[in-house]
Amino acid sequence: MILFLTQQWVYGRGSDCLIFYKHRGRRVFTENTEILLLTAVQRLWPVTHNTCRTFFIPFDKTEFKMKEAVILEKKETIARLILNRPENRNALSLEVMGQMREKLEEIRADSSIRVLIIKGEGPVFCAGHHLKELCSDNPDIHHLRNIFSVCSKMMQTLHELPQPVIAQVHGIATAAGCQLVAACDLAIAESGARFAVPGVKIGVFCSTPMVPLSRVIGRRRALDMLLSGRFISAQEAMDFGLINGMTDAEHLEEETQKRAEEIAQFSRFTLSFGKQTFYRQIDLHESAAYDYAQEAIVMNCLTGDGQEGIRAFLEKRKAEWKNR
Repeated sequence: MILFLTQQWVYGRGSDCLIFYKHRGRRVFTENTEILLLTAVQRLWPVTHNTCRTFFIPFDKTEFKMKEAVILEKKETIARLILNRPENRNALSLEVMGQMREKLEEIRADSSIRVLIIKGEGPVFCAGHHLKELCSDNPDIHHLRNIFSVCSKMMQTLHELPQPVIAQVHGIATAAGCQLVAACDLAIAESGARFAVPGVKIGVFCSTPMVPLSRVIGRRRALDMLLSGRFISAQEAMDFGLINGMTDAEHLEEETQKRAEEIAQFSRFTLSFGKQTFYRQIDLHESAAYDYAQEAIVMNCLTGDGQEGIRAFLEKRKAEWKNR
């Protein structure tokens, strides 16, 4: 691969393109095509190839992967999204949330994936929003609205995904990080993990984290956490219903994988249908919920996998899912 160097930035072209440039002392890494790359070059610093020095540098995809804000890994029917900004305690910056949304759409479209696990790189799961993006001498209402709009849409996408989503929590999950745990369908945590929505301590009430948190653990417990800003232990989180399981740190990966595999053995269609049905009925009045659910189960019985599963049970054999 060829890299061209100027005083302001470096860009490359080849079969694997890498561009990184300095902006206020921070390096930004991105993969790109040559057309987009050259467009960016002309926009950022108009030069000709004659004014650049040329270097031949090998490009290691693994090294690039470690620079991504969010890493997507797929293995058979289980995918993992890894928050990869440990230097910022995996804060949900616009960069992180943007990449999360892109990869969630990729997962949504991948019919081979049946379960998604979300985890964090480094010592903590997620410490919430990137506070430097929220603080300014002249706060911009449009900028702030954009941050919380992007975050809210990302959280709602977790419920809209056809695949069940499991949070694998270690270290701490605070503010929007705790919101992320509550927004996932299930959560497994290490026994030393701690959870908090401490915005009240810095003068910004955790209003958006409050939405999934209160729906998962109930009003009184949510208000206790929101008004005090205190940390709760993994055991308290388990008692509250914020997490579904707890294990020691050494076995967290294994236990989360085990839970994912347990779910992934079932029909992808049925998992998606069931998840969608659950969230649609949960906030309905009981009689309306029954009206909706009884029609849903009738339609489910008419599906190919519904009929196959019933026959397999009656015939004492393993079901062969067609995912429809």
